[in-house]
Amino acid sequence: MKKALIIIDIQNDYFKGGQMPVVNAEKAAANAKRILDYFRQKGDVVVHIQHVSTRAGATFFLKDSPGVAIHNIVQPVENEVVIEKHYPNAFREAELLSYLKQKNISDLVVCGMMTHVCVDATTRAAKDLGFNIELIGDACATRDLEVNGAKVKAGDVQNAFLAALNYYYSDVVDVEAFLK
Repeated sequence: MKKALIIIDIQNDYFKGGQMPVVNAEKAAANAKRILDYFRQKGDVVVHIQHVSTRAGATFFLKDSPGVAIHNIVQPVENEVVIEKHYPNAFREAELLSYLKQKNISDLVVCGMMTHVCVDATTRAAKDLGFNIELIGDACATRDLEVNGAKVKAGDVQNAFLAALNYYYSDVVDVEAFLK
């Protein structure tokens, strides 16, 4: 079994001052950095996913904007690939699957932003494609949502999505458990 780290959309627009800030972005990114450091130490495969919006009317992750850049806390280094995507599912119309197959990857460790959109879509797709997934819950972040006038706090969104993904699609663990 060969393992790869997939860091999804830890980009400037999700942080304070960005166009779509999420709750606890700094904490999630710091935890993602701990996982990244672990993978770098072992010399394992690291893949950075970068969302670039191409959707009409998009307000964040705009091409050539400061917000589209990968945040400096998880900045890629020379031997790490960056795969650009345009949809929540990082496998859709992107090079992720072919790259993972080329590297003979069977197991994924996933973290990133936003839990309820891109992390969810990519994790589910990865499972459907036959990968085994560990999702680092406290290295992910999301935001407050609203549905039919009801407000849903980010913590509740986070817990609901992690609980749903933990059932079949992945094993959800925290940074401490993973590093042990």
